[in-house]
Amino acid sequence: MNLPINRFKRAIKSGGPLQVGLWSGLSNNVTVEVLANAGFDWLLLDTEHSPNELPMVFSQLQAAVLGTAHPIVRPPWNDTVTIKRYLDIGVQTLLIPFVQDADEARQAVAATRYPPLGVRGYSAAARASDYGRVKDYPKVCEDELCVLVQVETPHALSNIEAIAAVEGVDGIFIGPGDLSAAMGHIGNPKHPEVVAAIQDAIGRIRASGVAAGILTGDEALARLCIEAGCNYIAVGSDISILARGAEVLAARFTQARPDA
Repeated sequence: MNLPINRFKRAIKSGGPLQVGLWSGLSNNVTVEVLANAGFDWLLLDTEHSPNELPMVFSQLQAAVLGTAHPIVRPPWNDTVTIKRYLDIGVQTLLIPFVQDADEARQAVAATRYPPLGVRGYSAAARASDYGRVKDYPKVCEDELCVLVQVETPHALSNIEAIAAVEGVDGIFIGPGDLSAAMGHIGNPKHPEVVAAIQDAIGRIRASGVAAGILTGDEALARLCIEAGCNYIAVGSDISILARGAEVLAARFTQARPDA
């Protein structure tokens, strides 16, 4: 039995085509099953800002197997124990939030590596190894694991080169929401100062030799980020699609109904 190939990792490491993704915060396996074949290259299963827990993510991973979109999981924090549990249920790509410097990046990578390279705990029959059917899993799993770290403050942006230099960091992801808040423009990631910081960060990430990513539901900003050199980008979320789509549909009929 062989490990599943991490197509997402291979694409961003090889400089392949832009990887277009969608944020999934509805915390539901049926939602993931619907989205997995919608045409996106990847789906982000969020547990930082969503009511999503490990058993629920487990079922979402099972649903994603039926689709073509690669599932990425964002843990709630850069926590070794939490990361271990997600790896054991078969997560191959992790987006680690709020990484501020090289030491925190090294901590994130170490959580994904078995000793002596890291501190990941060993399990003989986890889902990640197809319940023990991948006999050499501890020796080969690193090839298909992808570690993305999220920079979300001016301090983190100042450490981009040092973070990118950490062995095992495959990509750096810019968090525009928290970045705009940290820059004094909360709720306004399109502020010129924030946009300039994002564009500069993308260029520096790429110049450092790792893949650059971002999330934005604003098409104009998304295209600016793509032009700046993003390798992977989330262009919306399932929550926004449902909420805004429902509002538009409701308005088409409620606004046209005759007065009572």
